[in-house]
Amino acid sequence: MGEQQDGADRPLQPLRVVVVDDHAMFRRGVRAELEGLGAGVVEVVAEAADVDGAVAAIAAATPDVVLLDVHLPGGGGGEVMRRSPTASARFLALSVSDAAEDVIGTVRAGARGYVTKTVTGEELLAAIRRVADGDAVFSPRLAGFVLDAFAGSVEVAAVDSDLDRLTEREREVMRLIARGYAYKEVAGELFISVKTVETHMSAVLRKLQLSSRHELTRWAADRRLL
Repeated sequence: MGEQQDGADRPLQPLRVVVVDDHAMFRRGVRAELEGLGAGVVEVVAEAADVDGAVAAIAAATPDVVLLDVHLPGGGGGEVMRRSPTASARFLALSVSDAAEDVIGTVRAGARGYVTKTVTGEELLAAIRRVADGDAVFSPRLAGFVLDAFAGSVEVAAVDSDLDRLTEREREVMRLIARGYAYKEVAGELFISVKTVETHMSAVLRKLQLSSRHELTRWAADRRLL
């Protein structure tokens, strides 16, 4: 891996990282944070905004670690891992979603770790280094999902047919609203406008045949999406 030493007289090489996320502002923020905190330790060698771009970037940049959002245009993070042209890259999911089915599905697809976007810069840097070293890294609450699933105490089935009606972005909005976030908070979290949040929320309620955010919260809780 990029952090290993090639010889006694040669310095350690920085870990090569590709950042995959469909929000340009978020990618720039991650790059700035890592390059500020991890100078000489990590190097962001490429960015991508969708599945096709990620596959191409991984092939061209041959990274040690790929920071990968779960929900992406073109098929999602799992599709990126399935199409990854190199076996040497290790994948660390970095997502706004902490839903059990996203965590478990991402791990099953090949990720070595999963952290949420509430992670600090120092924590993200440490997670990248650990994943590069071969460790599995999860935010504490998410580790419980994985342990329960692989111990057989959680039913890992196909996503509810109702949930399948929603787009990736509608799912993100749905989960945040169901957790009690205000529209303005959702807009800030997802780097979209309040008007766009309102549009997505209307679509969510219509597709799920619900009449209010309170009903949405109950619906999400019943499906263990919170």
